[in-house]
Amino acid sequence: MKPKKKKCKGNYRSNHFEGCGKETYLFKYGLCKACFSKWLYSTSEGETYLKRQLIPQAKKEVNTKRKKQVKKQREELKTHKDWLKDLQKVFNKYIRLRDQGKNCISCNRVLKVKYDAGHFFSVGAYPNLRFNEDNVHAQCVHCNQHKHGNIAEYSIRLPKKIGLERFEELQQSRSSTLKLSIPEIKTKIEVYKQKIKVLQIEKG
Repeated sequence: MKPKKKKCKGNYRSNHFEGCGKETYLFKYGLCKACFSKWLYSTSEGETYLKRQLIPQAKKEVNTKRKKQVKKQREELKTHKDWLKDLQKVFNKYIRLRDQGKNCISCNRVLKVKYDAGHFFSVGAYPNLRFNEDNVHAQCVHCNQHKHGNIAEYSIRLPKKIGLERFEELQQSRSSTLKLSIPEIKTKIEVYKQKIKVLQIEKG
């Protein structure tokens, strides 16, 4: 519904600023846009209003800039190992979200609220497969942390989940190498962040 034109005349909020008196569409405090701007810059009340609006915004902008600067400084101090840890975190989050609602890859029990992203070929023995999606699946805490991955049962269910062909390819990949530069790691982090967003939308 289109607003009605009214006479431009300031109300008590603008200390009854005179206004232009024309029939027009009002902007704020009983004033048209031009008169409101004039009130802001020509009266003490307007100056107070302006400061009240601008100071919080200015503080917010300063805080945002400071946070970006601190983040940039922290990133500059990160080592290759630190970046790999960051990638591992976002990668594991993706795996847990991807397998949400599925059973444990090892014991096949229903996963509870807390569960891990368990590697079939361990990161320690096969660091080249640490970010291979076929090598990492949702696993209950008991199997992953207390039964050292429960590999015996993992090896039975993994081929059924990903298919025999992909399982054989995974085994053959054990001898491959993985050398990621820091820029490549950063790219992978962004890729998995995007994958997470897509999954979150799909899963609601």
